[in-house]
Amino acid sequence: MAIPSIKATYSLDVESVRMIESLARKWRVSKSEVMRRAVRIAASGDYQEKDSALEVLDRLQSSVHERKIDLSNWASDVRAERLESERRRGSGG
Repeated sequence: MAIPSIKATYSLDVESVRMIESLARKWRVSKSEVMRRAVRIAASGDYQEKDSALEVLDRLQSSVHERKIDLSNWASDVRAERLESERRRGSGG
């Protein structure tokens, strides 16, 4: 019997995607399975948060500043990628 699933879209940073892909290869499972396992581990309490949410946010903001990332351009790029993806899916490709 098939396991019911819900398709969802999330925005991840490049480093996270690379880690997911690496784990998928290492564990020989799909990227979706890597995400399921990560969620289970985090929800089970086996995962220990080392930093508060505020500390993580501070590091994220510092990273954006240090890398001189233009968030308005980034948002436009993401929007364009989504539209292109939707266009391809709509055309059957």
